[in-house]
Amino acid sequence: MSNPYVLLTPGPLSTTLTVKEAMLKDWCTWDHDYKAIVQQIRRQLLEIGRASQEHYTALFMQGSGTFGVEATLGSVIPNDGKLLILQNGAYGKRMEDIAKVLHIPHASLEFKANEQIDPQVVERKLIEDSSITHVAMVHCETTTGILNPLEAVMEVIKRNHRIAIIDAMSSFGGIPIGVEELQIDFIISSANKCIQGVPGFSFMLCKREELMKCKGRARSLSLDLYDQWETMENGSGKWRFTSPTHVVHAFAQALKELAEEGGVEARHARYRTNQQIVVEGLRQAGFTAYLPRELQSPIITTFLYPTHIPFEFEHFYTFLKLAGFVIYPGKLTDARVFRIGNIGDVHARDMERLSEQLLRYVGEVNYEN
Repeated sequence: MSNPYVLLTPGPLSTTLTVKEAMLKDWCTWDHDYKAIVQQIRRQLLEIGRASQEHYTALFMQGSGTFGVEATLGSVIPNDGKLLILQNGAYGKRMEDIAKVLHIPHASLEFKANEQIDPQVVERKLIEDSSITHVAMVHCETTTGILNPLEAVMEVIKRNHRIAIIDAMSSFGGIPIGVEELQIDFIISSANKCIQGVPGFSFMLCKREELMKCKGRARSLSLDLYDQWETMENGSGKWRFTSPTHVVHAFAQALKELAEEGGVEARHARYRTNQQIVVEGLRQAGFTAYLPRELQSPIITTFLYPTHIPFEFEHFYTFLKLAGFVIYPGKLTDARVFRIGNIGDVHARDMERLSEQLLRYVGEVNYEN
């Protein structure tokens, strides 16, 4: 049975029927075939991130992406370390909230929501504060859809000999990232984003040398990155606690479909096409994107509330849902906006159909008023 609507959100997102069908079988977590699939996925994630098994390893953590971020921050930074959080949106702010709750010594550099993180400002901070040991940044901040300059920031972090933690929740698998080339120490993503699986676990690619230092550091029993990795290594793919077996199988199918599509580069191209169509469609309907084109990721786009028509978001949302599309409300406090995602099992024909509905909406609202 097909969905009555397409999810135009940054995840959970629309998945293929074959990904859904992969969840129709039950698996025991001790089953050797199941553990073999876990091990295979770990290898595939390294390949997607262009990271060698010699220097990197991959592991999973039960729960959503935020669980993965909290597990990483809580397991990686020692009590005598200090975290610098680079933030220009809600998910960078969430890292700060995690650091506060876990009593991790930290500082933050805050940038405007419509401005990229500035590598020069980051470098000045690292030079002036020698107590900083780790730096965390969100690659694609889905608060707005802004894409932060990962390569330039990584160059600054490594030049100043700090450990890098990258939240690539909504970019890994949808935007090419050379994890080993950039020397990223820890990078985090989630099953239900650009790989196009379903919610249930997050995953991390970790530099082996740095992960080995994390034994005994965790501030949580269940969110212990090192212990989870050690169990997977020694148990040939066994998770420490109950694993989301159905989600793992859906993810394995999603990885197969990513390869069939042509890999990350091909998926990136599809997402970019989706984004370009929706921006042009909204432009023709009189809507304006919040970010300039050069700062915009292909993952999700934020639009300002229009002023050329009477507009209520709930009415707009309901209209589009009845037409077969679900969008996201805004997440900014200083601007009235909404968001439209471009990822998942969504294609150019879907975005063209959305554009038609947008023009129809504007016409109907104008007619009614």
